Amino acid sequence: MAATPAAATADTLWEDRDVRFDISPQHMKMRPGEILIDCLDPIEDTKGNNGEKGRLLVTNLRIIWHSIVLPRVNLSVGYNCFVRTTTRTANSKLRGQTEALYILTKCNYTSFEFIFTNVVPGSPRLFASVIAVYRAYETSKMYRELKLRCALIQNRQLRLLPKEQVYDKINGVWNLSSDQGNLGTFFVTNVRVVWHANMNESFNISIPYLQIRSVKIRDSKFGLALVIESSQATGGYVLGFKIDPAEKLEGTAKEIKSLHQVFSVNPIFGVDYEMEEKPQQLEDLTVEQVPDDVEIEADEQTDAFVAYFADGNKQQDREPVFSEELGLAIEKLKDGFTLQGLWEVMG
Repeated sequence: MAATPAAATADTLWEDRDVRFDISPQHMKMRPGEILIDCLDPIEDTKGNNGEKGRLLVTNLRIIWHSIVLPRVNLSVGYNCFVRTTTRTANSKLRGQTEALYILTKCNYTSFEFIFTNVVPGSPRLFASVIAVYRAYETSKMYRELKLRCALIQNRQLRLLPKEQVYDKINGVWNLSSDQGNLGTFFVTNVRVVWHANMNESFNISIPYLQIRSVKIRDSKFGLALVIESSQATGGYVLGFKIDPAEKLEGTAKEIKSLHQVFSVNPIFGVDYEMEEKPQQLEDLTVEQVPDDVEIEADEQTDAFVAYFADGNKQQDREPVFSEELGLAIEKLKDGFTLQGLWEVMG
């Protein structure tokens, strides 16, 4: 049987898992399932574009900053890349010494630091919006990540996520991950498929549709089996389940494929946060990009990229100091940084 389409799998989803600079207008648009939660204006990108007013869009997957004058100057930072968010004093050309939002990120083994300053004095909304939505993202990973041996079952019932509905519960399903197989119970919902062993409920797996690459019926040494292949982002697992009779097997496969297709059109990412004050629609905030009568040098992209390195603005080595913690001389740390914090970033 043919595989299901994977329009919304993690293999194509990059918005929450990447840091990108100067993205196209197409990539600035909300993808299916992405919701604009807040719009902050004017916000300064203090590290990369100090002195320039911009707009910060807070979605359920990422933050997007763009220059108001030149929207092609922009950046997209996914929440999955966040390492730490803090508030510290920054030197803004628009506001001078003021409290700013620092975001330390890590993407593809590279650390980036972003500093955002609210140009309007006395408004804490910048900090509240970004930090609160990021926390909502962190606490909703079950919607987006394949999970093994989690607290999924309570009183022999699936612990439902918000907005989750059970479409089918199938008893007597064998998990074919071992030579003898394990007998258990299979759940099909609008968000994921779940299996747990009847003898040990902690032996379980939760596979969100976001991470399902294909659903097929294949022949195995146990006979025909339901085979679910997970995305490469989860390691490309191939999971087999034995469901009897054959009519129930085919019906379950068809049901999962149908629900997966519906989910692909309108994914549920699970980040549930709503601002009291509704932001404007993205279409109303879009500024038409006028071609600049300026030739852009090829290496300017690299310079903009380097500006956001976690220590990218260091011009020379700082003075050496003795570290009692390490018992040797080290380069003096930047203000606000600790050895423990640096180990956490490198881990």
